[in-house]
Amino acid sequence: MQITSNTAAFIEAQQYSQFILQNLHDGLLPDNWTRDVSDFGSGTTLNIKTVGSATIQDVQEDTPLSYQAIDTGTVTLSITDYIGDAWYISDVLRMDGSQLDQMQSMRAMESTRALQERVETRFLNVCNSSQTASALNNVNGFKHRFVASGTGQIVALDDFRDMKLSFDKANVPQAGRIAIVDPVVEATLNGLFSTTTSIDNNIHFEGMVNEGFAQEHKFVAHIFGWDIWTSNRLVRSITETIDSVTVTGGVANVFMSVLDDQTKPIMRAWRQQPKVETERNMKNKRDEFDVTSRFGFGAQRLDTLGILLTDDTTY
Repeated sequence: MQITSNTAAFIEAQQYSQFILQNLHDGLLPDNWTRDVSDFGSGTTLNIKTVGSATIQDVQEDTPLSYQAIDTGTVTLSITDYIGDAWYISDVLRMDGSQLDQMQSMRAMESTRALQERVETRFLNVCNSSQTASALNNVNGFKHRFVASGTGQIVALDDFRDMKLSFDKANVPQAGRIAIVDPVVEATLNGLFSTTTSIDNNIHFEGMVNEGFAQEHKFVAHIFGWDIWTSNRLVRSITETIDSVTVTGGVANVFMSVLDDQTKPIMRAWRQQPKVETERNMKNKRDEFDVTSRFGFGAQRLDTLGILLTDDTTY
């Protein structure tokens, strides 16, 4: 008779599933929400010329016109980030381990994903840092950076209306306006859905949203001309006082126009797309892998950019 009490040596103490648990990720922002600078093949800083507006004057008979210069300037974009990841697999692990091919494939995917998240985080960081902190950043007399007007610095519908007016006064096209907000802001808006007619649930600018983003990111609503999306990678821990209103540990929610390359506030350049290289280390008896990339983000215009600061926990 063989039972568990007299055959314990043949009972394996631990068993391992063939299923490997992965990290959970949210969707990434579409690349086409920034302008890809394709004429930046060498050097570390690109200078881009800008031209201001012309001023019209009244003309009188037998009176010469006055000659007026038009404002010109430059904006710059620098290659600022050089990032990478590296790992190796030893020969002993290859001899003794199991499911290594699956593990190695998942390790490479996690590395690529981490680089993508770093790129998106830098993009949202540049959106915030392009403005002057603790200031209204007025364009044509209307604010493009302010603290949410709700009690406890939570978002209110008036904030979307105010940002719409600011963009209208800056002559920003009506089409292509998006807002990237924290999920806490979405929670506030969810409480308003049943009490207002200013919110609808249709995406009004689907052409600039790629399939992966639309499937994985959360579309919230269309409010006062803004297509609202969520992100967990917005700049956080902001403490500022703007126009006598203070937010402590706030989140920088981003408003922008992505209609075309002329209206997008942020530009980007890849000096090196993520590149994977492998090498055999004979001394240490292992296979080594690394992935690296170089890129940069910069602001090309500020009149199509807005920042709304909200509390990071209250909704």
